[in-house]
Amino acid sequence: MPNENAKRKTLRWSRLDNAAKIFPPTSHGSDTGVFRLSCELAEPVEPDVLQEALDRTIKRYPHLMMVMRRGVFWYYLEQTGRRASVEPEHTPPCAPLYFGSQSLLFRVSYWHHKINLEVYHVLADGSGAIEFFQALLTDYLSLRHPEAGADIRPQASVSQRGSDSFQKYYRPNAGGSNSTEKSRAKVYHLRGVKRQDGGLTVIEGVADVRQLLEAAHRCGATLTAYMAALLILAIHGEIYVREQKKDIVLTVPVDLRSFFPSRTTRNFFGTIRVGYNFGARSGELTDIVQCVAQAFKTELTPERVGARMNKMAALEHNPLLRPIPLVLKNPVLRLSGDISERGETAVISNVGRFQLPEPLCPFVRGFGAFMTTHATQLCTCTFGNSLHFGFTSAFENTEVQRRFFELLTGEGIDVEIRSSEYHEEEDAPCSDAQAVE
Repeated sequence: MPNENAKRKTLRWSRLDNAAKIFPPTSHGSDTGVFRLSCELAEPVEPDVLQEALDRTIKRYPHLMMVMRRGVFWYYLEQTGRRASVEPEHTPPCAPLYFGSQSLLFRVSYWHHKINLEVYHVLADGSGAIEFFQALLTDYLSLRHPEAGADIRPQASVSQRGSDSFQKYYRPNAGGSNSTEKSRAKVYHLRGVKRQDGGLTVIEGVADVRQLLEAAHRCGATLTAYMAALLILAIHGEIYVREQKKDIVLTVPVDLRSFFPSRTTRNFFGTIRVGYNFGARSGELTDIVQCVAQAFKTELTPERVGARMNKMAALEHNPLLRPIPLVLKNPVLRLSGDISERGETAVISNVGRFQLPEPLCPFVRGFGAFMTTHATQLCTCTFGNSLHFGFTSAFENTEVQRRFFELLTGEGIDVEIRSSEYHEEEDAPCSDAQAVE
């Protein structure tokens, strides 16, 4: 029987992709680097069926069966023979997943009518995780309801799903400038008392996407630009008069698959930043929307997105940086992450649309998305005619969230506020959310 060292040599390994490298040194406190996708079903979850579905689905996504190891120069991923097991939900949303080189980097949990997928960001981004989650739910619901006769559509190949698209599309000496990121204006930072347990305040909202689209189109903007403008206006209520000259800056993740042909389910995203200065402009919603929409139009071009991606990837390919030991790289990457956070007020991320085979849709009530943060983040996603808002915050104060939902209702949009819960024991549920007062 081969020894353990010989067995490990046969395991496939891969480098962390360019976007993943920042998460190990910067994941701490309320920002664990973990994000959650959730699905609410129309019936209670059957754990044994969910486990069978996971066993089936994961075979098509072997690159997710990885553990993270610490090398001399970089962290890297190594395939593991461990079995991924479903478990009752017993931790707060987006709780840490990495506890050393034996830890799986994703978790599938359930509670009553809900199924959750949580992923450490070194493994995948939102778009990649959505594909896996949809495949898992399709397998689960097809096993649970074979009478539905769901047609499972062909997927990308295993090699396409596990590919590193940053490496594929990196172009040396193709940097370029980022106009909106050169501003020297001071950035406003949210402040307040942080939760004593170091966790997240989680608030959910659900609205009709058709109402939101109608409101966005009245302002001549896309849905994401419209929601970003509302978030900026909601944050403005926190600013003291003496700080009016500071910019409110939102970081907006961008799915690079929209600009480069890729079927990867690993990380393949960039970011842009949009800002607004209430001391220099009118502060009216229409003006904020126009300002944000113009920034989106300027920054979301293939040229600018490609230049920004190459600028990020250039650090990884820098021959002077490669031979520096990881013990020295980590403090530099952590400092880089801290500096980047100083340039933002909050984050808004539209993770996209969930889609399932039509015969399975009646068994699903909705989806949700949440991301850890040191400050405040809003994740949105859609399913059918519903748009889900997932607010996470390191602060106890929920004034920004309250104002955001008040702005929506003031625009004539009906919003249902929901409470997210986690459960330490089956008979003792514990609420992890604070209601908007």
